[in-house]
Amino acid sequence: MRPIRTFSVAPSLPEPIARLPELAYNLLWSWDAGIRSLFIRLDRRLWEISQHNPVRMLALVGRRRLEEAAGDEGFLAQYRQVLEAFDAYVAERETWWSRRYGRRPDDQPMVAYFSAELGLTESMPMYSGGLGNLAGDHLKSASDLGLPLVAVSLMYHQGYFRQALTPDGWQQETYPDYDIYTMPMQLVRRSDGQPLTVEVSLPGRQLVAYVWRVRVGRVELYLLDANVAVNTPEDRILTDRLYGGDLDMRLRQEILLGIGGVRALSAMDLRPRVFHMNEGHSAFLALERIRRLMDEQDLTFDEAREAAAAGHVFTTHTPVPAGHDYFPPEMMERYFGDFYRAMHLSRQAFMALGRQEPGAEHEAFCMTILALKTAAYANGVSRLHGAVARRMWQGLWPEVPQGELPIGSVTNGIHLLSWVSQDLAELYDRYLGPRWRTDPDDPALWEGVAGIPAEELWRTHERRRERLVAYVRRRLRAQALDRGASPAEIAQTEQALDPGVLTIGLARRFATYKRATLLLQDPDRLVRLLTQPGRPVQIIVAGKAHPHDDAGKDLIRQIVHFARRPEVQGRVVFVEDYDIALARYLVQGCDVWLNTPRRPQEASGTSGMKASVNGALNVSVLDGWWQEAWSPEVGWAVGPGGEEPESGYPESVRHDPALVDRLDARALMDVLEHDVVPLFYDRGADGLPRGWIARMRRSIAAIAPHFNTHRMVKEYAERFYVPGARRYVSLAADGMRRAKELARWKQVVAQSWPGVRIDEVESTAADPVPRDRGFTVRAIAFLNGLHPDDVVAELYLGRVDPRGELTNCRVLRMRPAGTAPGGRFVFEVADVRVEGSGLHGFQVRLHPIHPDLATPLETGLVRWAGV
Repeated sequence: MRPIRTFSVAPSLPEPIARLPELAYNLLWSWDAGIRSLFIRLDRRLWEISQHNPVRMLALVGRRRLEEAAGDEGFLAQYRQVLEAFDAYVAERETWWSRRYGRRPDDQPMVAYFSAELGLTESMPMYSGGLGNLAGDHLKSASDLGLPLVAVSLMYHQGYFRQALTPDGWQQETYPDYDIYTMPMQLVRRSDGQPLTVEVSLPGRQLVAYVWRVRVGRVELYLLDANVAVNTPEDRILTDRLYGGDLDMRLRQEILLGIGGVRALSAMDLRPRVFHMNEGHSAFLALERIRRLMDEQDLTFDEAREAAAAGHVFTTHTPVPAGHDYFPPEMMERYFGDFYRAMHLSRQAFMALGRQEPGAEHEAFCMTILALKTAAYANGVSRLHGAVARRMWQGLWPEVPQGELPIGSVTNGIHLLSWVSQDLAELYDRYLGPRWRTDPDDPALWEGVAGIPAEELWRTHERRRERLVAYVRRRLRAQALDRGASPAEIAQTEQALDPGVLTIGLARRFATYKRATLLLQDPDRLVRLLTQPGRPVQIIVAGKAHPHDDAGKDLIRQIVHFARRPEVQGRVVFVEDYDIALARYLVQGCDVWLNTPRRPQEASGTSGMKASVNGALNVSVLDGWWQEAWSPEVGWAVGPGGEEPESGYPESVRHDPALVDRLDARALMDVLEHDVVPLFYDRGADGLPRGWIARMRRSIAAIAPHFNTHRMVKEYAERFYVPGARRYVSLAADGMRRAKELARWKQVVAQSWPGVRIDEVESTAADPVPRDRGFTVRAIAFLNGLHPDDVVAELYLGRVDPRGELTNCRVLRMRPAGTAPGGRFVFEVADVRVEGSGLHGFQVRLHPIHPDLATPLETGLVRWAGV
């Protein structure tokens, strides 16, 4: 029987504590220990039952307990103190943003951050792994720094799946329906009190979505929800599961996220100038913004595209081709035929927006390519990943050298207050002062770690390891009960692990390239490592495989089977249903954080950063962030590395994955046996591992100030958000005059470019060139109707490698130097000097230049001499 009317029920609170719901509905509690402690004090048992969700908890607290709290002077004193700090935080106007850029007079957000998943708290399961956790930390730092930012995602009623293992160790997935009305979010309503709705067009129907508001400190997050009665049954379940369903469902989800998200912001009269696409899932927002500008400003597609792209930022997190979304042409035609025709685009022109080869009729439509073609700014999430991304997508700019492609990098970070243990935070307060909480990206501040007494740092860390072991035992017992284990098996969980033993954490998404079973390459050697008399080791493993990834599930099964060997029982454990709560205990309590991806397939990784700031030491392949962070003083490297994707093992080895795995497995065991274990158990008369503690200090001081989201968000603001907003305003001014001019200029250049050529290159360089003497290079070019102001001529100068290729190149601009017969133009550069000896060479190139381009090689048009 369906109700004829629905309504939600709110808890009735005594007046002295009536603002508790206000605290509960702002996720500031997820990184403010003071607010959390208030709810825990109200009822610790219900805090755990509610999965750390204060909104649900308040619905469960009995009236009698609420009356008791309202009359408890101690509780009220803490309540008032928490409220004072909360009000001060929310109302704060002197933030990093306001000090650097001033306050926005119209109170409008400048940035809209779109992400398909967001890991803010375990009680809102809208995340699957690192991408979501990174996005959640991005919002928290944006709040702390005062950025004028809003975020957009989808409201998943079943979230990501819950994991349980069969007795054989095979992953099973369940999808519980969450009570979203007891989550810390509220429906956005119109002025008449009815829920605000947005619509997007699907074949033969309209999809209607509600909008939920989540307050994240000073930032607001909006979630689109398709579970609306007027939708078809197949559309109502569209926002049930994160990354669930087939390709058709994925496409509809991304239409709702990108197109519906832009429409939701417009319906709430929010007008951001910059749109940040966190991965390609939301790239359809670019099409919607272009369409709206065409309608509102009477622009052509090309004109609107220039204006919209000026404020688009795209971050790619995926270094493996399988991780990018591709949709078949016929599916795109079915869903976007009317859309692209309304924008006066041909089918070929529309499909080309998502294709590497514009005319390849059967090539699928790629969301990453759409984002790259419609965003002025693009980046990977570590320096190495930026290089990987440039290599992956060079086909979009085939004439541009790989190192100059318009894809940069902003290395990921973590939100320290969300991940540092409370025990360690109090230690930092004492020895670093409170400013580490507000200015964690100040390296000078972290020099104070050297002053933390060894005894205090170690005892604090040992307490965290003890709590980790106790927590894991509780989780293991619950797992055993859920699968109907015998009383003997349940009793064994109470003896699992040892709070005084070297503890390795291995927790991640179980994709095959992450190689979670690298340790098992030589299982007998691993057994000896784990059971060495006087120097035992234990490993805690956690993580989920994608529901359709049987190879990933088999990795889990292999670990579970190894953990059942009698020699290592209780020394290796697999904890089911990896989530933010378990992740916090792990990164706060482990001694070593292990990461073993197949290089260079780890875009960044952030779990190791979380472990580092809690005093754990990293043992990792030199991939992602660890390639930047590692030095012998702060942790251990597994295998070779380098700043380029091709560096590391010789080419003959790199092309044999099985051989790479064997070499890395051997290197990993060597590091653990010969370096890690001896250092941990090298104790003085006082029982302290002083060498280990010294390395903990150096690791914290080196990693904390750089690998945090305050630094990361500032970098996004300074490199992309502010320039993008300014560029959008400039192009949009005076009736979009400059956007129109830029679009026309690009059309002229594109038409003329096939006829542009470099006819002659002359040089005064002798052979050999004296190191103390410069030389001149002149080039004569035919520009096919373009003016010298439309192009830039450059000398491309560098060493010649054994394959005859230019490397380590410098780019010197050549100045116009007159004309030559045949309507040609002369360019030259004088006093060219080379550094070092050996074989050098140069090339000369032309490419279009315009003051309104976002990056010099944006057009991808380059003409090389002799080519």
